[in-house]
Amino acid sequence: MRPGDHITTAWALLDHVCDPEIPVLTLRDLGILRAVREAEDGQLEVVITPTYSGCPAMNQIEDDIYAALAEHQINARVVTQLAPAWTTDWMSPEGKQKLKAYGIAPPHSVKADVDVVRFAANPPSPEPVACPQCASLNTIESARFGSTACKALYRCLDCREPFDYFKPY
Repeated sequence: MRPGDHITTAWALLDHVCDPEIPVLTLRDLGILRAVREAEDGQLEVVITPTYSGCPAMNQIEDDIYAALAEHQINARVVTQLAPAWTTDWMSPEGKQKLKAYGIAPPHSVKADVDVVRFAANPPSPEPVACPQCASLNTIESARFGSTACKALYRCLDCREPFDYFKPY
């Protein structure tokens, strides 16, 4: 194997590893998979960043990465990188389309290159969230937390369907 081939192979294998909570999205779609690199000691490293601290899916994600690579006899270690913090802006456009097709409204952009501090006394004005079923903007937030902490529960006032909105971070 030529130098770098194992990195290319690992990327190709990891392109098929799905998020355990939203199985239509790959780790790459979500932007959780940050890098595949060779460490100074020669060991292959897979760098991941959790969507938020304490994400309960991280252990499963690590196990899935190890399993995908081990199936092809690729030895690697998984490195969790917390900084910079994950942002929904890291999600791929394809991933956002997959979310919508799955029935989850994709997040709005948060412009991750700008460090924004939000204060409770001056919250940002919310952008309308389009219903993934009928595309109506006539929607309301029913609950701040949906099926997971990453999502809020919304309801469309036109088609009356409830749906999750992947909150921007």
